[in-house]
Amino acid sequence: MRLDKFLWFSRLTKTRPLAQEVAEAGHMRIDGRVIDRAHYAVRVGNVLSFPLDERVRIIRIEALPERRGPAAEAQACYTDLSPPPVDEARAAT
Repeated sequence: MRLDKFLWFSRLTKTRPLAQEVAEAGHMRIDGRVIDRAHYAVRVGNVLSFPLDERVRIIRIEALPERRGPAAEAQACYTDLSPPPVDEARAAT
C-alpha cells in the first residue's frame, strides 16, 4: 500500500493531499531510512517516524486498511510508539 494512502486511511492525516505533503517533506523515516516519496510501499511491521502536529509520531503498522473507516477501525491498524507529549507547564519548572 502507498505511504500516503496508509496515512490517510489510518486517519493520521485529515486529507490525502496533506498525507502526500507529509510523505514528501523529507522528514519521514521508515525502519530508519529517510523517505521522500508518497508512493513508497509500506508493509505490516514497518515502523514509521515523522513530525506531525508539533510532535514526533512513531508508529508500527499492524494491518493495512482497506478503506478510510471509522477512527476505532483506523487505530487498530497501527500501534503508537510515540513518547508522551511534553507538558509545557511541567517542562518550565
